[in-house]
Amino acid sequence: MKLILVAFFAALALADERPLTSPVVVAILKNEQHTPDEFGNHNSDFEAANGIEVHISGSQGENGGANVIGSWSYPQEDGSIASLKFVADENGYQPESDLLPVAPHFPHPIPQFVLDQIEFARLEDEREARGERA
Repeated sequence: MKLILVAFFAALALADERPLTSPVVVAILKNEQHTPDEFGNHNSDFEAANGIEVHISGSQGENGGANVIGSWSYPQEDGSIASLKFVADENGYQPESDLLPVAPHFPHPIPQFVLDQIEFARLEDEREARGERA
């Protein structure tokens, strides 16, 4: 049994033809971090020689939370640039990017009898809320 395991792991090691390489060294072009001032304003900017960029600015929100806007981008293997912009505030996290999935369109129109039933249920809920009986 031990011989089979040794042979299996030896075959596995030999089958992996990827060469062992050292980590890629990338120059940092910009790395600025500004800590919050007395009003809660802060920002960070990062840029690397391989095209990676991250920019973030924030401030204290009206209700005491943090409001942040920012973006990041990086080059993809096909040469295009992947990017995302976002806002995070009292309304939550709101990303914007072509990378994000989009729900498909509803595959067919909703039949009228279904719309009628939904309207009937809404009217019935309103009557119940007013204390009326059907």
